[in-house]
Amino acid sequence: MYYDPIKQTLGLVFNRWLFTRRLFYRLLDILLLRTWHIHRELKGYFRHMQAKNNVHVLDAGSGFGQYSHYIARRNPDWKITGVDLKEEEIASCRRFFAKSKLTNVDFQLADLLHFRRESFYDLIISVDVMEHIENDRTVFRNFFDSLKPGGLLLVNTPSDKGGSGVTDKEDTSFISEHVRDGYGMEEIREKLLVAGFSAVEMKYTYGLPGSISWRISMKYPILLLGTSRLFLIILPLYYLFMMPFALILNFLDVRLNHSSGTGLLVKAWKPSKA
Repeated sequence: MYYDPIKQTLGLVFNRWLFTRRLFYRLLDILLLRTWHIHRELKGYFRHMQAKNNVHVLDAGSGFGQYSHYIARRNPDWKITGVDLKEEEIASCRRFFAKSKLTNVDFQLADLLHFRRESFYDLIISVDVMEHIENDRTVFRNFFDSLKPGGLLLVNTPSDKGGSGVTDKEDTSFISEHVRDGYGMEEIREKLLVAGFSAVEMKYTYGLPGSISWRISMKYPILLLGTSRLFLIILPLYYLFMMPFALILNFLDVRLNHSSGTGLLVKAWKPSKA
């Protein structure tokens, strides 16, 4: 199914007022397992960088802006740039952040295939973006060139172990906008090393607990909304019943080590100057 129309519908519902947008961010923080994993990594990065000033962050594929918001609120002295290809997302984020008086974030309309700022960013995050980009090698190279020496790239993406809901050769991606169903560990490692990164670490996410949580908290509700927007009316009742199970499963997925999983969390470093 196509995910973008669902996102547009949610945007119309939650972007009307400041409090509904903030509520939307909070719901995403709770429901999206990938957010649990990303926040855990970011908290470690915040501790590592707490004594440093003039930190620049790129949110590559910023979407609704929830990760830019998370970083900006906790680090008011940092400078965050959110980049996205969708004009309506950039416009919406600009309005919301201006009303929220978060002045340390700038949103730009740009294509990651062409976006590059030489040795400028300390951290680049790219959350569920690379599976949408055919020419990923060019984007990885742009990320490398845009990082300062010693800078960190943090990527979350589906894996080839059932990512995007694909478990058999005959299956098609659950999200029709994906150009690949997921990455293999060796595939993404090779692409990052060729781009110039000196060290790559990765781990599986969405193991058994996370896969179950994703189905009950995301896949089934999205399928219902894809059938009819009228299901927005019953979603609160659905989540009221299913939320406790999803939260427990999310907690387990973040805390456990997985030998396999439908998601990948990848960290890659640009070499420091000798």
